[in-house]
Amino acid sequence: MTAAPPPIAQLRVEEFAQRQAEPNLQLVDVREPEELELAQLDGFLNLPLSQYGEWSSEIRSRLDPDAETIVMCHHGMRSMQMCQWLASQGFTNVKNLAGGIAAYSQIVDPSVPQY
Repeated sequence: MTAAPPPIAQLRVEEFAQRQAEPNLQLVDVREPEELELAQLDGFLNLPLSQYGEWSSEIRSRLDPDAETIVMCHHGMRSMQMCQWLASQGFTNVKNLAGGIAAYSQIVDPSVPQY
């Protein structure tokens, strides 16, 4: 029997807001390009889940598997899928932005549009 993967850490948007300027963070947004046109946060690399086939083979050349990696989507579901996949690829410090950009807009920065 194989051991279950460790649970993915959840990062609250309030904590992320305090840490998002840290230079060593890798920020990944898995939303679609049309979602980015509606609302986005600076510093995120866009890797849309729907385009997985286009970027998945390059993931280790685009991201450092040992760096703290925070993944965001609209509400936190797609980003959780990405976190689980990254962990399965050997990424050691992956966190899901709980509630996604919607929670960030509601709790941290109301100037970020809701959609």
